[in-house]
Amino acid sequence: MPVTKPLRTSDDLASAGLASPGDLAALDAVAARYAVAITPALAELIDVVDPADPIARQFVPSAEELDTRPEELADPIGDEAHSPVEGIVHRYPDRVLLKPVHVCAVYCRFCFRREMVGPGKAEALSPTALQAALDYIRARPGIWEVILSGGDPLVMSPRRLREIAAALAAIEHVRVIRIHTRLPVADPGKITPELVEALRVPGKATWLVLHANHARELTPAARAACGRIVDAGVPVLSQSVLLRGVNDDPATLEALLRALVETRIKPYYLHHGDLAPGTSHLRTSVAEGQALMRALRGSVSGLAQPTYVLDIPGGHGKSPIGPSYLAEDDGQALVEDWQGLKHRY
Repeated sequence: MPVTKPLRTSDDLASAGLASPGDLAALDAVAARYAVAITPALAELIDVVDPADPIARQFVPSAEELDTRPEELADPIGDEAHSPVEGIVHRYPDRVLLKPVHVCAVYCRFCFRREMVGPGKAEALSPTALQAALDYIRARPGIWEVILSGGDPLVMSPRRLREIAAALAAIEHVRVIRIHTRLPVADPGKITPELVEALRVPGKATWLVLHANHARELTPAARAACGRIVDAGVPVLSQSVLLRGVNDDPATLEALLRALVETRIKPYYLHHGDLAPGTSHLRTSVAEGQALMRALRGSVSGLAQPTYVLDIPGGHGKSPIGPSYLAEDDGQALVEDWQGLKHRY
């Protein structure tokens, strides 16, 4: 039976063939702690007869999420330590995150903000809190870029998005507005002409960053949605998370990166999995990630190469952690090429 509405409960998942009766009690326990929602567009991509389906692995809750390891953290990248006012994360001198909403169209099982969204949590900033966040940005001329995050800012109505964009457009020192979203793959039909127009901020450079982890997410409908954004003059980058059983082999990762570039999206970041609670079954090792990046060197165009990064726990920011191709020998540089051969420079 076709899925016509978001799947949010264990009964919804069972009706869609994504959970067995014996799993329902455990899934109810997961849903009581972490938000669950799978849009029809993504549910239709799941192969219900494949127990290792990479789309299901990203979005269908699992009893493994109830296993919290000692090293895992409720705030794995240290947002709270850099949140001077509600809704703002100010980690780097020239840019801030503004989080106007705390809900998403779909909830990823590996989300690093999973403790901050979902059951019992606020869905959006109050008008007073949003005003205070905008005042914080206005008062600091060093803020050059504002990143709309959350939650997913594109779940807001076009009217609400335009209001926030207009407020940011009126701040002279803010020159760049970046929007992080999953909506073009989660619910492509929501990328309407009205929403796309709301992304265009007069006098500012607007960028959109799409979260996608597997080539199958880039359906014809998703590619068309992204095309509407690009055609409107908004450049699109991507960020992906390296996930065990989803994209942790060279062929799968290569297919994703090629699909992104073919959709006119520049791969930007490949994130190492954060230490979010209940996500150890999805994390790889850093060494595995470096090996994957090395396998991509030379096999795909530089246009398709993301930067492999680790968000350092505790709020210390992102650092590139890809393999090194440079060493020193007898005072000379020793450079490794894409075939593994070393050359003196």
